[in-house]
Amino acid sequence: QVQLVESGGGLVQAGGSLRLSCAASGRTSSIYFMGWFRQAPGKEREFVAALSWTGTTLYADSVKGRFTISRDNSKNTVYLQMNNLKPEDTAIYYCARKTPLGIKIPTTQGDYNYWGQGTQVTVSS
Repeated sequence: QVQLVESGGGLVQAGGSLRLSCAASGRTSSIYFMGWFRQAPGKEREFVAALSWTGTTLYADSVKGRFTISRDNSKNTVYLQMNNLKPEDTAIYYCARKTPLGIKIPTTQGDYNYWGQGTQVTVSS
């Protein structure tokens, strides 16, 4: 089993920045996909960004150029740096992990095996 714990959420004004962290523990592997998803009130959970064990990254169009996903393998931690935040970025952010079956980065929540509890991000206008 793998446990994921997110942190770093909070309240920020539009145009501001936040950095989310996702620490993995348990039976982790050096081969993985890590993803960030978000769910706003009344909406479905949506893909935000993902990172493969090779360092390849993928972003949703809505966050491209503003968000950056990165990792620190020594800490088993993945980060989501969010800049130029907008009110529409308000959501609960979840990190997720998947043991790869191939090289294509998954972007649907059903593809991921493990999930964190989520962290709230609120962007005021």
